[in-house]
Amino acid sequence: MKQENSVRIDAYLWAIRLYKTRTQAAKAIADGKVKLNGDNVKPSRIVHIGEVYGLRSSEKRMTIQVSGIINKRVKYAEAILNYFDVSTDEDKLFNTNKQESSFYFGKGYEKVGRPTKKNARDLNDFFSADDDTE
Repeated sequence: MKQENSVRIDAYLWAIRLYKTRTQAAKAIADGKVKLNGDNVKPSRIVHIGEVYGLRSSEKRMTIQVSGIINKRVKYAEAILNYFDVSTDEDKLFNTNKQESSFYFGKGYEKVGRPTKKNARDLNDFFSADDDTE
């Protein structure tokens, strides 16, 4: 007896773009990082409108309330219409206190690490300019 608008929690979390893959969503649920009213859920649990889920990871904490049911992954602008972020102030403070492991340069996040060839050339030009002045 499957309803027309029934969807599993792992598929729902993937569809609303909170997890990159459905496998990652199922693993988070199995690890106890997704809770319904404080209780662990199984990946096969059916989502209902109005339910409140708590999502936890080492980087982020979030509480969402289901406002719409979708079972296919859609654009971000459409996906955010299917849940409300009802996170507490404590969770929002936790999320803002995290230190970023990357820097934002306009297009995307660049990881901290080895310099690119352009960065190396710029450094060489900078240090060779000091040698010319001496």
